[in-house]
Amino acid sequence: MAPPTVRELLDQRGKHPFAMLRVETLAEAEAAARAGVELLSVPPSMVLDRRFREVAPDAFIFPGDNFYEIGGTDDFLRWAFPLYKHGADAFYCSGSLATVRAMADHALPVCGHVGLIPSKRTWTGGFKAVGKTLETAKLVWNHCKALEAAGAFAVEIEVVPHSITKAIAERTDLFLISMGAGTAGHAQYLFADDVLGQNRGKVPRHAKVYADFAAEYDRLQEKRVEAMSRFVRDVGEGDYPAPQHLVDCDAEVVSAFAEWLDRNG
Repeated sequence: MAPPTVRELLDQRGKHPFAMLRVETLAEAEAAARAGVELLSVPPSMVLDRRFREVAPDAFIFPGDNFYEIGGTDDFLRWAFPLYKHGADAFYCSGSLATVRAMADHALPVCGHVGLIPSKRTWTGGFKAVGKTLETAKLVWNHCKALEAAGAFAVEIEVVPHSITKAIAERTDLFLISMGAGTAGHAQYLFADDVLGQNRGKVPRHAKVYADFAAEYDRLQEKRVEAMSRFVRDVGEGDYPAPQHLVDCDAEVVSAFAEWLDRNG
């Protein structure tokens, strides 16, 4: 099967709830694909890795990076074209409306970002919900409408009150990707780090943890230390290398080599 198209995503708004994850490794991408995760946010480098489509052939993928890592409008275009050539389905763009417009003008499917935008959090008061007041709810709505007018087909709507998201979903044609913004989003988005319990920092309120990989990594790290300590001990006590770890040659070769060294060394 092929990944869904932009048109298919838009047509499925409100009919089919999509699951979406941010994955950082090929192993995570393969696991997500096997689990049935339909939408993936991925590092740009993963798109260029031919192995990616081998492990996740059906996933609709959004490569993304912060605007300050990419630059201005021309930089975004130079960044996006090779990714599109290598199979990117859409692009996260946290840049300017002019950048969104330029990408859309080139028929590049664009996903904007509204609500809590971590790279721009200073404008909305830090790491907290956006849209809890009439003023900030209007801000989220106006940002959605501006992105839609600029040509975006989707927005990630992050940490916005679910009732505000619902009101927006009823009044926009955008495909809404909800990260902590409620069930009115057309896709529910989490980071694999949180789902897998790999995040050792603060787990966001909206995240749900399904495994405890951090504890498993700690267990594996102790196994590494224990194995390496035994190696150090064996070296120190002369138990490694043992005869079974060595190669040798015939005694006459050794004797001939020693005689040659005596003559020529």
